Amino acid sequence: MRAAMALVICSAPLVAHAQGYPSRSIRYIVPFAPSGTGDVCARLHAQRLQERMGQPVVVDNRAGANQAIGLEAGAKSAPDGYTIVQGALSGLVLNTVFTAVGGEKLSYDPVRDFAPVSMVCTSPLYLAVNARVPARSVAELVALARAQPGKLTYSSNGVGGTQHLALALFANRMNLALVHVPYKNGAQSTSDMVSGVVDMLFGGALLLPQHKAGKVRILASGGLRRTAATPDVPTMSESGLPDFDVSSWFALMVPAGTPRAIIERLYRETDAIARAIPASASNDIEYQSSTPEELAERIRNELQTWNKVIREAGIKPE
Repeated sequence: MRAAMALVICSAPLVAHAQGYPSRSIRYIVPFAPSGTGDVCARLHAQRLQERMGQPVVVDNRAGANQAIGLEAGAKSAPDGYTIVQGALSGLVLNTVFTAVGGEKLSYDPVRDFAPVSMVCTSPLYLAVNARVPARSVAELVALARAQPGKLTYSSNGVGGTQHLALALFANRMNLALVHVPYKNGAQSTSDMVSGVVDMLFGGALLLPQHKAGKVRILASGGLRRTAATPDVPTMSESGLPDFDVSSWFALMVPAGTPRAIIERLYRETDAIARAIPASASNDIEYQSSTPEELAERIRNELQTWNKVIREAGIKPE
């Protein structure tokens, strides 16, 4: 009886706090530098949240250490709803998987230290080949690679990056022997694929103008739906790889222990924002939402997926 009474007394301030939320400005930690895709996604989201919630929502860019600096700051913040955090595939999932295979230890746990709120946006990835590669579909590329094992090359933005692992997953699913050529960033990996130094790339929006100019050929998009930018390009699932779903995604997280009422409020506002922003063919960012439970399940599933890909491909952190 005393224990139950103590629990009621301790939880009462949290309930009252949640009912009056928000009563002051909210800090939005973004673990990326300004002007990148994650930052652009967060700033529009923050602006719309501010309009709907009636309090300032201030973006706080904490870039560095492959997002670990920003995520650590978020994990150690008070769970009161006044610090919200952008989580992404690379920081929440890939960093964690590489830790399990000998990478540098993280100061946060993506499941234990954060509570998921909602997906915010995705940025499509595309499987593309240089124009001189004689493949006009995923099936033709697979046939070409099987006829020349170990000959075709692909670039990426570094070992363990999204570009690397997306193509590693493709090669693993289709049992292909491809040669990985890592670069320091996505601009370099895209540039050398466009110029023909390497044959193919799983990349982002930098490919779109090159595709329109005929310098590269986009064979498929990596998500489960066709994109607004390339409505005539099939998905990988449509191209013979069922349930293939690889895209850069950005989600809203809060520190673990944040009251459920605050999580629900942030989810409802994010869902309303996503519904009000139409997909744009000129924008590589697609706003969408998910329930907290759907986001938690996605993180768990992707941890399993990428752990399997990394171990089966023998990829080691550098």
